[in-house]
Amino acid sequence: MTDRSAVAPSDRASPGEDRPPGSAYQRLFLQVLDRHLGRPIRFEIGGQTLVAGRASAEAGAPSAVTVRVHDPDFFRRVTCYGNLGMGEAYMAGQFDVLDDALPALLTILLRSRVDKEVSSDVRLAVRCLGLRLRNAVAGRVRNVRRHYDLGDDLFESFLDTSLTYSCGYAESAEDDLERLQSNKLERICLKLRLEPGEHLLDVGCGYGGLLIHAAQRFGVTGVGVTISRRHFEGARRRVEEAAVSGRVAIDLLDYRDVHGRFDKVVSVGMMEHLEPGEQGRFVGKIASVLAPSALGLLHTIGCNARRNGHDPFIQRYVFPGSRTPKLSEVSRQLEDHGLAILDVENLVRHYACTVERWWERFRANYHKLDQGKYDATFKRMWEYYLACGIAAARVGECALYQVLFTNDHARDLALRRV
Repeated sequence: MTDRSAVAPSDRASPGEDRPPGSAYQRLFLQVLDRHLGRPIRFEIGGQTLVAGRASAEAGAPSAVTVRVHDPDFFRRVTCYGNLGMGEAYMAGQFDVLDDALPALLTILLRSRVDKEVSSDVRLAVRCLGLRLRNAVAGRVRNVRRHYDLGDDLFESFLDTSLTYSCGYAESAEDDLERLQSNKLERICLKLRLEPGEHLLDVGCGYGGLLIHAAQRFGVTGVGVTISRRHFEGARRRVEEAAVSGRVAIDLLDYRDVHGRFDKVVSVGMMEHLEPGEQGRFVGKIASVLAPSALGLLHTIGCNARRNGHDPFIQRYVFPGSRTPKLSEVSRQLEDHGLAILDVENLVRHYACTVERWWERFRANYHKLDQGKYDATFKRMWEYYLACGIAAARVGECALYQVLFTNDHARDLALRRV
């Protein structure tokens, strides 16, 4: 190799700062970071301290985070398998980030676009070393409990009291999680222009928080559908406790089996979990149950144009089979089913605020959970999942769209967004 990727880390070091030999993976990974990091990262390895991102360090930028490496195999995993490898290394306890700064570490790596910018260099260098890369998605998968198998106790440890598991809305940087979620529910209801006596459908209703809010604050009747028995039982219980059981019904039902007509339809946090081929059927079903001149709102995590909507770590350990859609894909599905888009809002900054609070609450409350049910490996997996969400939202690697639409192309709305 004759290009810049062949330059040894020691050749670029300041006097007296030559790195110890380490493994080929370690040298390659640190060399990659030297070229691409926007902020230096400090590594503590076997009693020695190394700084990656030297150009930034030499320019006077302070080290943002310190990574303590417990097992040198960390470098092999992260070099070969990217974010999946780093997540698995964290789950295995091969490294820690001092001062609980895992979200900050992932934010630096994403902002520097390390994975995208150096993937070709890394693959070429690894091949030159006579090493083989495996497929990051294929292969043996640890039997980790999936989202739909997890208990209420876990979600109660990091969500608000309504167990709303979606992006909130921050009117102030000081808003706590309860306020974030109540703000979000109120804004959705206002965007839908809910009126007393209207009939509202919530597809993928979770624990029924939006329907309860809409019935109490806006006087609507509503139906929520879910395929999760845990959500079904929990939502019915919460509807009864809120004294709105005469106005709100919860059904254990697949969205494809919904019938009737609704003045307003909403779906929060469901579309991103559908396979691409299923998204069109989903939007088509919503279109088929809208009453004349109805309104609908989709609230979904999305990916921006730089991403393909797949994160191998999230797909393997958290949401298997999921794919976050691009805004262009959402709009095309709506238009293909005769629906007109009235408003689009990207709440990604509010998503960062929301997941930061989930991270803080989970870490504060983990000790209350059954350690046999949620062991140390699970804890670290969940921490890494939340840290990924924080970093992606901070850097803009994901989006959070609220799309308001109608089946009446002549429908008139107020000039101002709520």
